[in-house]
Amino acid sequence: MRKIALTSDNHFDVNKLDTTAIRAQQVDYLLANDYDDYLIAGDLFNDFQESLLFVEKLATEMAGKCRVFFIAGNHDMVRGVTFAELQSDLSPNYVHQKTITFPGTNYVLIGNNGWYDYSFADQAVGESQAAFEKWKRAYWIDGVIEQPISDPERMQLVLNQTHQDLEKVRQQRKQVLYMTHFVPRRDYISYQATSRIWRMANAVMGSWHLGALLEAYQVETVLFGHTHTKFQPRQFGQTTYLCKPVGYGLKRLNEWKSSSNFMGEWRACLQTKYLATATKK
Repeated sequence: MRKIALTSDNHFDVNKLDTTAIRAQQVDYLLANDYDDYLIAGDLFNDFQESLLFVEKLATEMAGKCRVFFIAGNHDMVRGVTFAELQSDLSPNYVHQKTITFPGTNYVLIGNNGWYDYSFADQAVGESQAAFEKWKRAYWIDGVIEQPISDPERMQLVLNQTHQDLEKVRQQRKQVLYMTHFVPRRDYISYQATSRIWRMANAVMGSWHLGALLEAYQVETVLFGHTHTKFQPRQFGQTTYLCKPVGYGLKRLNEWKSSSNFMGEWRACLQTKYLATATKK
């Protein structure tokens, strides 16, 4: 049996945290509770270099006891990294476009940062791709993220890579835990017809095409974040979705539901998955 911890959207800098102290507390908790792997589905800092440094220090402090893997959320992409770098193998702990084995089990982790293609903008009737791009540059943090292709083209890269990874894993008869940042299913989108801002924001939430692909391959478990809405595990077909982001604990925007302090909320949002030991043939 392998014990996996899953989290997303810790937002250390936005939450104004002492990350050295927080890292020590997370290490203590993960080791005390005998976790074998810790998965982070994006949005640690508004700077990829800070996110990578945090993860690598975390991994070093738990070396030989608990592995750490992360993918980049949109906040991680804001500075400190280029599009080309995000698409490359920057660190053993960074698992975008990678397949990682879980030793002793029949499971693998497939990591992909994900992106969006405006397919959740059902209520933004009449809005063009140019309108979405203009709105994003003006009002959304992603507007400063540089990329050489359009958002739909970037999402197509995600779908193509995911399809390739899933096909390879299916041939190996492995079970899949898929980790991404952006929303893969319409059921996790909030629709408010009276607000243009909300209608436009839904465009940059993710893509239902990803969820459809994952379910077509009967992926067992999907971890994602980005929404800052906390959900209980939900199953659609053969696929269970996990989304319980920590989010912001600010006076002007308090999304913490279980605690008034970060570690309390992190523990409350931390999800656990047990992977069965592979049977010997």
